[in-house]
Amino acid sequence: MKTIVIGGAGFIGSLVSQALIQSGRDVTIVGRRHPGPHTSSLDCAYRCADLGNRAQMREILEPGCEVIDLAYATVPKTSYGDPAFDLLANLPGSVCLLEESMAAGVHRLLLVSSGGTVYGPPQVLPIQESHPTAPISPYGITKLTIEHYALMFHHTRDLPVVVVRPANAYGVNQRSRTGQGFLAAAIDAILSRRAIEIYGPSGTIRDYIHVTDVATGILAALNFGIDGEIYNLGTGIGASNLDVISLLRPLTQACGYSIQVNQLPSRRFDVEANVLDCQKLSSVSGWRAQVSLLQGLAEMWDHTLTSSSIP
Repeated sequence: MKTIVIGGAGFIGSLVSQALIQSGRDVTIVGRRHPGPHTSSLDCAYRCADLGNRAQMREILEPGCEVIDLAYATVPKTSYGDPAFDLLANLPGSVCLLEESMAAGVHRLLLVSSGGTVYGPPQVLPIQESHPTAPISPYGITKLTIEHYALMFHHTRDLPVVVVRPANAYGVNQRSRTGQGFLAAAIDAILSRRAIEIYGPSGTIRDYIHVTDVATGILAALNFGIDGEIYNLGTGIGASNLDVISLLRPLTQACGYSIQVNQLPSRRFDVEANVLDCQKLSSVSGWRAQVSLLQGLAEMWDHTLTSSSIP
């Protein structure tokens, strides 16, 4: 099976690509830039192309291939600064991909959405896929809009689409200063001997899922998901910012680092809690998250400490 991974050179995409290769697939990564160190060593093809370039997409997509769409030009934090850019940088290209996938006759298109933002403030925890969607960030609104377009193509034109909604992914190689990922930002602050900023008495509660579990979850949805369905990817366990700091404290103290916390007022655009119910994917595939938060944090701390140039 030939599988096209759009955005396959990124933090999540590189591990998804690796899992696909290990499953025996013929993988082609598509990215806007030349491959970085995490993908250049993978045994797969690489195409430098833009999602919104119809001619390039038409050349890359093949009848019967699988497509995984991980491409996205913004992160939740930056979307507030320029909501129009968030929309224009992501929606037109995604709709073009849907149209070209339809024309090519792909076997399956798997769209990676955002379980952390599309639901908005929860009515109940953990959140099932049937929970109302009321995002309060431009990022979440755009992600949900792309979902709607994809499912419209499925219902009206039989495009074989599966949607996954990952929780808050983390892990080694997550960039710390891009506004994406509290765990990476907290570790960076500790190593830089800066205070960790949290908003509200204990910060926000999030479902932190290790990036390797996200990759295996995407593969499970690709293999066993039902066309036209949506699947959460998470652990079902919530952790507040202070919970994360409590787990980090013994790791950092053992290396001579102390933790400082700067507690700030709550922000209106933060969802207080987001924890996902993932029974739907588990029931069709047997998939479950395997890496505990403590295990993942320890791995992340050790890797960042040994690779950091910060004294």
